[in-house]
Amino acid sequence: MIQNTNFEEIKERFRNATVDEKIRIYTTTQGLTVEQFKELLRMFPLQYLDKLERAMA
Repeated sequence: MIQNTNFEEIKERFRNATVDEKIRIYTTTQGLTVEQFKELLRMFPLQYLDKLERAMA
C-alpha cells in the first residue's frame, strides 16, 4: 500500500498516470482525507468511472 507522504506528489503522479495507474493509485493510497480523494476523482476521466467502480468493489 502507498502511504500518504506528500499529497502534491501523489496528485502529480495521478495527473500524469494512465487510466490503469490512476485506478491503482486511487484504490491503494492510504491516509488521504475525503477532500483529497475528491480532488483526485475530479481529475479522473469520466468515461472510465465504471472501471474505477469495479476496481473498488
